Amino acid sequence: MSEMTAKERLLNAITGREIDRIPWSPFLAYWWEAQPEAVAAQGQLAYMESVGADPLLRGFAPQGTLRFNGVDIRYAGSAGTRHDTWETPVGTLHFTHRLSPQGNTWFLVEHPVKTVEDLKILQWIHEHADAVINPDAETGWRETGDRGLYVPLIGGNLKTCFQSMVEHWVGTEMLVYLLADEPEAVEDCLAAMRYASDKTAKFCADSPMEAFLFWEDSSTTNINPAMFQKYTAPEIRFWADTLHASGKLLLHHACGHLKALLPLMAETGVDAIESISPPPTGNIDIADAYRLLPQHIALIGGLEPIFMQDCSAEELDARVEHLLTVGKDRRFVLANSDSCPPAVQEWKFRQVSDRVRRSQLIV
Repeated sequence: MSEMTAKERLLNAITGREIDRIPWSPFLAYWWEAQPEAVAAQGQLAYMESVGADPLLRGFAPQGTLRFNGVDIRYAGSAGTRHDTWETPVGTLHFTHRLSPQGNTWFLVEHPVKTVEDLKILQWIHEHADAVINPDAETGWRETGDRGLYVPLIGGNLKTCFQSMVEHWVGTEMLVYLLADEPEAVEDCLAAMRYASDKTAKFCADSPMEAFLFWEDSSTTNINPAMFQKYTAPEIRFWADTLHASGKLLLHHACGHLKALLPLMAETGVDAIESISPPPTGNIDIADAYRLLPQHIALIGGLEPIFMQDCSAEELDARVEHLLTVGKDRRFVLANSDSCPPAVQEWKFRQVSDRVRRSQLIV
């Protein structure tokens, strides 16, 4: 077989068609932001090519975004603390973020929805939102061409509405209380959020892009299987059905504890689960995940972030060999899962690239 382009290799691996070798596509989140200008100036596409990888450009831009009409959004803060204020005609929501200097990452430490009244403000915000096309997604896709697989984001909240409540708007603890005390208010708000977000799925279906991803961060550390089945799975199924009707793929970014969720995720229609990881980031290895999933679902991941940071050359070689063996007869893309710690050294990317090419376990 002649050598494939990176795009062909990635698409064929995800869809179960013939490939010349298993693709290797590092996920550079967090690592990339810590690199010097000389590295960053290349752009991730050229950089991945330079280390011998197959560029899978995950979620660089959403295909559709929400425009929040009638909302005055203000930012203030100093010394590593940021306060966001969303003022509307029916009330105001307040967020607080803090900066982690070690990872140069802002963390949400105060969710804006604390009461049922706040929930009604959130509902109003989405009832008055418009879905609009973001031209950056198609521009990135065209610039990538056959050099890699450019995968824009789907969904107005870049994840399901319920998971957006968990992570961004409400938080797990308060959401559990509100579901117990005010379930109708929560579900009314979710319906408004879905109505706005669902419009962005049509933008994706009508676009020329081949695949889309959502930053779901699925994990039983923040929701239980019953919540996933009732509130999360229907939205994912809607996206999958909408995209499949246009011959497109849906990738589910799921970087947490998935063992109890995988059977439910398999029923949503997703084509691939991206960033699946063993402990400590996740709680299941690739081999065990494949035993729980039907043949048509691809897995992307397998190299745990802390392992990537701390492993020796020998340990990395052994792990890659294991993953290539496990993924030989399945739909598989080798990747580090979820993110990459800034301390990971570049030689590890190059070593994996070399090991993949040298492997006799070529499909």
